[in-house]
Amino acid sequence: MWESRRSISAALARMAPTRIGEDICVPRTRIPEALERLRLIGEENDLSIAVFGHAGDGVLHPNILTNSRDPALMERTETAIAAIFQAALDLGGTLSGEHGIGMAKSRFMRGALPDETIALMKGIKREFDPKGTLNPGKIF
Repeated sequence: MWESRRSISAALARMAPTRIGEDICVPRTRIPEALERLRLIGEENDLSIAVFGHAGDGVLHPNILTNSRDPALMERTETAIAAIFQAALDLGGTLSGEHGIGMAKSRFMRGALPDETIALMKGIKREFDPKGTLNPGKIF
């Protein structure tokens, strides 16, 4: 079983010129709904989305098989990514289960957290990094 799990990413990387792996988390009881939403997102955007993850904690890794050299395909891919994040939030989940927010997900933070929480997090960063030298150009 572990050998299969460890080989998923490599196998997916051989299926398309570009593989974009995302990381969302939903309540365990909502995993079936999340999988159905991900299937529909792939169908609506004419994309293959392979999903694997950690059923025990609700972490899902939707992997979009795409081609970064095809602008039209990448436009559909970006639409799918936004829909994936929205689906996670709609189902009571989070934008990330284990890989963090990073630059790619930062634009979705306002949908995930109240403005007050984001302001508090920015304040904490300012407190510890008043000159903005740690992680320059990043939100936190």
